[in-house]
Amino acid sequence: MSEEKQCDYSFNFKLDDFQEEALFHINNGKSVVVCAPTGAGKTCIAQMAIHKALKEGTRIFYTTPLKALSNQKFMDFGAKYGTDRVGLLTGDTSINRNAQIVVMTTEVFRNMLYGTNFGSVSDNLKDVRYVVLDEVHYMNDEQRGTVWEESIIYCPTNVQIIALSATVANSQQLTDWINTVHSRTELVYTDFRPVPLRYYYYDSSKPNDILPLLTPEGRLNKKIKPESKAKHFGRKGKTPQRQVAKDVVSILHKKNMLPAIYFTFSRKKCDEQMEKCSGLCLTTPDEQKEIKRIVDEYLAENPYLYNNKHLEYVLCGVASHHAGLLPGWKVLIEKLFQKGLIKVVFATETLAAGINMPARSTVISAVSKRTDSGHRMLTPSEFLQMSGRAGRRGMDEIGYVTVVGTAFQSPEEVAELVTSDANPLESRFTPTYSMVLNLLQRFNLEEAKELILKSFGYYTST
Repeated sequence: MSEEKQCDYSFNFKLDDFQEEALFHINNGKSVVVCAPTGAGKTCIAQMAIHKALKEGTRIFYTTPLKALSNQKFMDFGAKYGTDRVGLLTGDTSINRNAQIVVMTTEVFRNMLYGTNFGSVSDNLKDVRYVVLDEVHYMNDEQRGTVWEESIIYCPTNVQIIALSATVANSQQLTDWINTVHSRTELVYTDFRPVPLRYYYYDSSKPNDILPLLTPEGRLNKKIKPESKAKHFGRKGKTPQRQVAKDVVSILHKKNMLPAIYFTFSRKKCDEQMEKCSGLCLTTPDEQKEIKRIVDEYLAENPYLYNNKHLEYVLCGVASHHAGLLPGWKVLIEKLFQKGLIKVVFATETLAAGINMPARSTVISAVSKRTDSGHRMLTPSEFLQMSGRAGRRGMDEIGYVTVVGTAFQSPEEVAELVTSDANPLESRFTPTYSMVLNLLQRFNLEEAKELILKSFGYYTST
């Protein structure tokens, strides 16, 4: 068996070319940046590295941007490799921290590299041979992106980095930077999507159907008309209580385009839109019996979740998923969705960050969102992340993406977003007093200065 095929035994499918290429570089002691569309199979590469660490008797860290994603990976890996081999470290949880496989948030890994609250760096990284930086495109996050840069800069050079990224415009530049500040690094790139996407538009003037967004030539469908503000606003400028979410879900149900993740941009709207689906039952009597059986078993083990007001919707295959819900309840929703029993989940965009809830369709409630600095359009990368959750490999031939028309966006803007390339990564590295103090615990002043000058921003500007 060739070296690049040696981990095939753990998968029930043939590896894609880019996966084989990544494994080849990892086996040759190199770090890798794996840049591929959502759903292409990047996680498989991380699993190859896990198998390699277990075989060698070394350790591997798996970092994620979200506690929810860390929790899910911890449970998935525990089921796959054995709970005694897997640990979890988040801001408020520490389980089996010296395990061979330790899942953690990226902030925890960064803090380990400083040695703060975790003991010495050498103790923290004892026997660690690999670190997976999942969702490394979070470097673009204005508030948290610096954490990924710091993690790469301060990661010891004897630790191989496996950086998993959604499609970005400057993946080669990112790879060259890691090659400069860390160790020999290779780019593994593919733009191939195993399940192609098809885009639709919900126009409230045609409430019983969704229209193809683009013509076969890639132009905007002329049948799509701009939304009228008069339809959206009543007296005193208030938006009337419309049943858009219920209408869209009903259409997808009739067209056999469920299950779906319905993205919206606030926790409150997730719950409101779920409640607007009252009276809409998407499950069969047999599915309802199975849901009730699973829920009863789960609640018996987690009695604090009894009397959840969302339960009536769950029985009909409708749920919400956001950071305001109890973690135990979200685990139940994820489990039911993975089994195909939840047909639509109303979620915030954090669900676009790799949580394992594969869907046939995604619905994007608007292509603009409110932020701390005001209202703005989604970036092409944000749109790609959400739309990319559609299409289940091995189950769907096509993934469906439906954008809901609103008065605050033109169909032309939506079409432009769909046809735009991903954004480039930009440096968010921000030196702070605490960063400098942490560095001075490990390095002298000149060494600390040199490290700060290793930022991605400094590299791209010189």
